[in-house]
Amino acid sequence: MSKQWWKNAVVYQVYPRSYQDSNHDGIGDLPGLTQRLPYIKKLGADVIWLNPIYKSPDKDNGYDISDYRNIQDVYGTMADFDTMLASAHQQGLKILMDLVVNHTSDQHDWFEQSRQSKDNPYADYYIWRDPVDGHAPNNWGSYFSGSAWTFEPKRQQYYLHLFAPGQPDLNWENPKVRQEIWSLMRFWLDKGVDGFRMDVINLISKPAGLPDAPQAPGAPYGNVEPLVSDGPKLNDYLREMNDEVLSHYDVMTVGEMPGSTPADAITYTGLDANELNMVFQFQHVSLSPNPNQRLGKWNDAPVKLTELKDALSRWQKALDGKGWNSLYWNNHDQPRAVSRFGNDTPQYRELSAKMLGTTLHMLQGTPYVYEGEELGETNVHYTSLDQYEDLESLNAYHEIVDDEKIIDQPTMLAYLSHMSRDNARTPMQWDASKNAGFSDAQPWFALNPNYTDINAAAEVDDDDSVFNYYRRLIALRHQSDLIVHGTYEELDPDDNQVFAYRRHYQGQTLLVISNFTDQTVTRDYDQAQASDKLIGNYADDQGTTLRPYETKVYLFK
Repeated sequence: MSKQWWKNAVVYQVYPRSYQDSNHDGIGDLPGLTQRLPYIKKLGADVIWLNPIYKSPDKDNGYDISDYRNIQDVYGTMADFDTMLASAHQQGLKILMDLVVNHTSDQHDWFEQSRQSKDNPYADYYIWRDPVDGHAPNNWGSYFSGSAWTFEPKRQQYYLHLFAPGQPDLNWENPKVRQEIWSLMRFWLDKGVDGFRMDVINLISKPAGLPDAPQAPGAPYGNVEPLVSDGPKLNDYLREMNDEVLSHYDVMTVGEMPGSTPADAITYTGLDANELNMVFQFQHVSLSPNPNQRLGKWNDAPVKLTELKDALSRWQKALDGKGWNSLYWNNHDQPRAVSRFGNDTPQYRELSAKMLGTTLHMLQGTPYVYEGEELGETNVHYTSLDQYEDLESLNAYHEIVDDEKIIDQPTMLAYLSHMSRDNARTPMQWDASKNAGFSDAQPWFALNPNYTDINAAAEVDDDDSVFNYYRRLIALRHQSDLIVHGTYEELDPDDNQVFAYRRHYQGQTLLVISNFTDQTVTRDYDQAQASDKLIGNYADDQGTTLRPYETKVYLFK
């Protein structure tokens, strides 16, 4: 693309259900977002990524879409959307829609038709297979636990759903399906939206023959990810998407790609790839998986800093000059960063939140800030299963604890407290009033009890707050070609306490030093020779001394 405005942009992610309620039903909505746009503008973000707001039965919080061209009733109307979009554009904010086209809802008209018979016009819009010896056609397990296949009596066949049974996978081999998708993309782009975040887009091309997946000892199903991520026709489909739709608009695109490697990403985001602008990779947020493969991500072990540095550095070095990185700690599918990678105790929460923000925003790529991250919001630390709402978390608990009895209840609850997606989905903490200023009705989901201490009203006017620190980070990026474009130099990869790196651009160097521990340590990277200190999370600078969770950024001219 000739216009690469997205390289200089900072994205703010809004999970609309939890952002701001305006109509007193306890659920966030589009008029509520419109009301809060000045807050996002004040932070300094350029783009808002909006999680799905389409018609949906909400079996997976909107990622099961039944009508791509209409707004979910609880979020408002299409007129509300148009008002929000116009208001955002008036304030210089762009809107990135969530494009969910690996699957639809089982209540989408296409699937309602497809399930009726093997010879209707929609029969091949989804992936159907005959039973094999009276059971599912292969051993694939769903990302949300259980089999990835469900039997449909009307067709006497199984349909594939890599996620919930209510999320049947579309058959991208069918050119009619692809044309339907190009059409719905044009519908939103013609309205004026500024691009798409593409949900699990690297799963759309399934392997020929749908062979069995690798199966861990004792696991009831195979792990599909090695087979379905980055499938054989993915590049073809993304190039066709670009040719048919994206190349005709000045837009930003990011593809969510679990399992992708830097080499894969370069084929999608490369300077000559004509596919996507950037990908969401998972290597840094997939660290510290449970040693028991059967448990996957469910664990509460801290991430090793050396592994975190290796994951981030690998992508920085591999994509430099060849592709483009997205930078994130949090989103609606991940626990809160300050709880996972920092320290959310009252003593260190603000320091470590600022440290994590600095470490990420000084890297090469487009940074994403998830609602509440700019306040240093924490995991909610639930203690009982009835406090959870997330389908993935509940399914995993019942399968691992109740059905297979691999671990006991307290252990799994500790794992959920650390890793559940629900940690990110509690309502936004606007102020210390009842329901945190999110709603004057009972919120759809319980608030994090610490909202009385951690909230936007307390931070916006406090110059030393996490919010205003993020404002300074974003402003620095907007002012600096060095931060946006500089090459990356890894420093001391085996240091398990400090993450340090340099960026180089047109004769200037940036030095970033972050202490990831609650210890005071000493590191000498010639800080004394720097021309300027650009930002840091302590009021003073003690040179080579790094206090707990201290971060410092120096400029060398």
